[in-house]
Amino acid sequence: PVLYSYFRSSSSWRVRIALALKGISYDLVPVNLIKDGGQQFSAEFKALNPMQQVPALKIDGITLSQSLAIIHYLEETCPNPRLLPQDPKKRAQVRMIADHIVSGIQPLQNLSVLKQMGEKKMEWAQNCIGTGFQALEQILQHTAGRYCVGDEVSMADLCLVPQVANAERFKVDMGPYPTITRINNALLELEAFKISHPSRQPDTPAELRA
Repeated sequence: PVLYSYFRSSSSWRVRIALALKGISYDLVPVNLIKDGGQQFSAEFKALNPMQQVPALKIDGITLSQSLAIIHYLEETCPNPRLLPQDPKKRAQVRMIADHIVSGIQPLQNLSVLKQMGEKKMEWAQNCIGTGFQALEQILQHTAGRYCVGDEVSMADLCLVPQVANAERFKVDMGPYPTITRINNALLELEAFKISHPSRQPDTPAELRA
């Protein structure tokens, strides 16, 4: 497998965690979203992913984009460890939380949107994340065990950790979100989350390395 990734991209990070958890080794091709006006806009990368976004994963003779589509494929082709619970209710809760983050929070504070916000980008990102986290905190109070849904790491957790990192980068006050904070801290203790962290990637700038 070949993963096209950017160290700070939360979507790429979700996929890196999934690959690490499932023990799938891969080659990494960095795509710098800022350098050269954004390497994702090159003709070469557009041919690979017409949406001109990371991540993209070449695997088993196909190229996949969109982080959750990639994670679903990995789940179906390499089912252990499981990232979707067997219980239908818990599985639905995992998908709900993942969608809440992937569709309801992250795109609103993505690089392409922030470029349009000019001087208000920090305030905009804080508002988008804060509104989303208020709802997420409430949801997790009903679903969480050690992690987002019960005591097993799931697709929801793969989405949570990168989004908390985004919140911290945009200086969101995490005080009102004790459940989110507790789960995030527990997940960051796990090896798969450590090795996939933005501070430990081949394309991480020296000043941001762990």
